[in-house]
Amino acid sequence: MGEYVIKLPDVGEGVAEAELVEWSVKVGDLVREDTVLAAVMTDKATVEVPSPVDGEILWLGAEIGDTVAIGSPIVRLKVAGEGNVTTATDAKPVAAGKIEEPAKAQVVKEDPADVGRKEPTEAKPAPSPAPVAAKSASRPSASIGGTPRPEGEKPLASPAVRLRAKEAGIDLRQVAGTGPAGLIRHEDIDEFLTRGPQTTRPATGFSRNESVEEIKVIGLRRKIAEKMKLAKSRIPHITYVEEIDVTALEDLRAALNKEKRADRPKLTLLPFLMRAMVKAISEQPLLNSLFDDEAGIIHQHGGIHIGIAAQTANGLVVPVVKHAEARDLWDCGVEVNRLAEAAKTGTATRDELSGSTITITSLGAMGGIVTTPVINHPEVAIIGVNKMMVRPMWDGTQFVPRKMMNLSSSFDHRIVDGWDAAVFVQRIKALLETPALIFVDN
Repeated sequence: MGEYVIKLPDVGEGVAEAELVEWSVKVGDLVREDTVLAAVMTDKATVEVPSPVDGEILWLGAEIGDTVAIGSPIVRLKVAGEGNVTTATDAKPVAAGKIEEPAKAQVVKEDPADVGRKEPTEAKPAPSPAPVAAKSASRPSASIGGTPRPEGEKPLASPAVRLRAKEAGIDLRQVAGTGPAGLIRHEDIDEFLTRGPQTTRPATGFSRNESVEEIKVIGLRRKIAEKMKLAKSRIPHITYVEEIDVTALEDLRAALNKEKRADRPKLTLLPFLMRAMVKAISEQPLLNSLFDDEAGIIHQHGGIHIGIAAQTANGLVVPVVKHAEARDLWDCGVEVNRLAEAAKTGTATRDELSGSTITITSLGAMGGIVTTPVINHPEVAIIGVNKMMVRPMWDGTQFVPRKMMNLSSSFDHRIVDGWDAAVFVQRIKALLETPALIFVDN
């Protein structure tokens, strides 16, 4: 028998480290080749790490939420044959950005609660460290404090867990998650299969609740937090709000959907807005730019790549419709639908979630009257769509009901002056209020 060390593989071009967001195994598990061991996240894409060999898990080298350098050991297996470990130090984890001192040997404390918190100490030469129980093995059972989710609450789980639940015919809304922020893990699926759905309900009546839950900010939520902090700390925002009469647009959209062909999608507002933005950008190309403020360079793009901010069960992601300038109304609709489904199911690729040059954000029916969108750094503009409502509008002689919708748009005031922002939004307003202009070539 031998030992086999698995190191974090290269998960993308130019990526030096990744965040561990899920363990799919624990110490003592028997795994086969291609068994998924863990999931790591880079930017906004989640990548699964499979096992290249059969074996038994001896050691896990990081905790959920840890940032691990590419090439660092993350799993040690007992395998048939010689394995690939030549010395005891081959299996040691190397935290991202840290360099070990060669003059001192390091050992890992064997307390299960300390797994992943590597504490270097001077030690006498010793054989390979004994297997350390994974922290995940000491997590509470899903049946402790876990109840089926309330109606409408979306479960939080990785793509691998969702696929397993789908294949087993399990409704994830009935599975209590024991991970951070209620994340459902493979162990929770195992527990659910053992005990079945829990149907108990909390007791009625009033009682004091003095509990405090600590929720570690990891994975996509941490990426979102970092992105928002960067945008708000480095970009001086200016927000411009304008109301749009979309009565004619809604009439046209309804007529096109009524007469649509089988090979064309049902149109929403977004494809019309995208085509209006393309025409407005052709007149003000600076709005379709990325600003490298450290180098003092504006990268003005010819291709218009529109990011569509989308809320998913795992958090906010921005799939990108590439080259909107080369797509007609229906092609924009097809691509928006495809990307929305990929984002919803967690199957969107890294390429589909990056490369935007300007972004649309919308909260749909909950869009409110006015919002102050945060620019998707390093872009210079974001268009915010507010909810549509019927309001009485004065036509010169009387009040008439009109379908109205506000656009709340933010701009990088270092690059875009207030006047230019107003001209851009007013051009979009004119196109949406007279939608036939969207189809007229310049």
